[in-house]
Amino acid sequence: MKILDRYILTSFIQTFVSVFVILFFIFILQGIWLFISELAGKDLDAWVVAKFLLFYSPKIVPLVLPLSILLASIMTFGNFAENYEFAAMKSSGISLNRAMRSLIIFIFGLSIVAFFFANDVIPQAEYKFLNLRKNIIQRKPAMAIIEGQFNAVGTFNIKVEKKSGENGEKLSGVTIHKRKPGAANVTIIRSKTGLLTSNEKSNLLQLELFDGYYYEEITSAKPADRQKVPFAKSSFSKQIMNIDLTSLNTNDEDDEQVAHTNNMLNVSELKYTLDSLEGNYNKDAKSITANIAQRSNAVIAGTPRVLFIQDSIDLAKDSLKLAKAAIIKKKDDAPKDLLALVAKADRMRVLEVANNNLGSTQYVVMSGKNELIEKIKNINNHWLALYDKYVIAFACILMFFIGAPLGAIIRKGGLGLPIVFAVLIFIIFHFINTFGRKLAQENGIPPFLGSWMSTFVLSPLAVLLTYRATNDIGLISFDNFITPIQKAFSKIFKPKPKQA
Repeated sequence: MKILDRYILTSFIQTFVSVFVILFFIFILQGIWLFISELAGKDLDAWVVAKFLLFYSPKIVPLVLPLSILLASIMTFGNFAENYEFAAMKSSGISLNRAMRSLIIFIFGLSIVAFFFANDVIPQAEYKFLNLRKNIIQRKPAMAIIEGQFNAVGTFNIKVEKKSGENGEKLSGVTIHKRKPGAANVTIIRSKTGLLTSNEKSNLLQLELFDGYYYEEITSAKPADRQKVPFAKSSFSKQIMNIDLTSLNTNDEDDEQVAHTNNMLNVSELKYTLDSLEGNYNKDAKSITANIAQRSNAVIAGTPRVLFIQDSIDLAKDSLKLAKAAIIKKKDDAPKDLLALVAKADRMRVLEVANNNLGSTQYVVMSGKNELIEKIKNINNHWLALYDKYVIAFACILMFFIGAPLGAIIRKGGLGLPIVFAVLIFIIFHFINTFGRKLAQENGIPPFLGSWMSTFVLSPLAVLLTYRATNDIGLISFDNFITPIQKAFSKIFKPKPKQA
């Protein structure tokens, strides 16, 4: 390696390591504030808290690494340009492309490391993080519940007004919402007091409730009765509930409501899981479609396929006999009102049957639709997790080719102007990335586009900056705008020649 390459590479690495460490600890502090309510006042050992932060820290790297490369690139090449080191290189016949050669090799190697880190280290850390949090809750079950707000624990949303006892296991003012996935009805449980108990060897958290009420919405088969919103209510003196901790909500920054198992899988595991999920989705979609088709009231070969009320079967047969008796010989003889084929005494019954069948079919369609939407969201999140492992690698290269030319153009090093540009570019990158992910999760756009949207938007900027830096063109050339204006003004306000 030549002395110049070694000098440029050493300068960049020193700046990159310093920036990475500073930003990493800033994001770690953000994580501490995120979980401070769960860690503070729980009588946890310092080693447990250290492991908690250690397993949490790898998920920060995909945020810190691109920003560190961007800022280090702007600062390093800005210092070179500000101190006229680039001018000395160019006078010696060394172009910007030649000066960036060693760093390009380093960044490509760093992007490969970032991919393997996202593929191997982050899933393992996420798995250990969830298990550590579950173990802490098993030892101190009250940690899973924060006072004054709803807490997602398993399939329950639990809210308590106050906690007491040595480990906060005694609860007062307990409100629980329980909703099954894809179901429209909800169960509400309220009790005056409660007690949390757990076993370290078990994945179940036991909640004992005392002196409470139990409310449950009832879904009627008749649409008219559903509008009355009926519910069942009962009281109890003691009730025991078992909460499964294996599906514990992680309360991460994105607040995703879909299962978080996709963050604990590598590329091969994600591909295998996606194949299974998509196969199950296609199978369920066909099953729901067939179920809806069977519920239709289409008549084949003069026999109604399905009717939901036994009396309506006899009614349909009578109507068919009347229809066959009044055979329509001409097209113009067809009645405008189909109810004309039915006796007047039976028309109300026909309308009731049609209304009930329509309501039941609509309920089945909406239930199937909600179920399929949840499955699609789960599949999209797995696709996003798969693409993110490649996006983090490409983001390292993208940020370098934005930062290095930008630093050479602005010719400013240090922590002033480079930080402004770096933060502005990274905010745009992170905003577009978050926006694309949210759209993809809701199935608004394909997951591929949602994951790569930020790179698609910023890649032209990287190409433009690299082109302008290698050709010694400024960031914005004002001559192209000012010269035509000057010419226009000179023509308008051209001084008149003096007469002799």
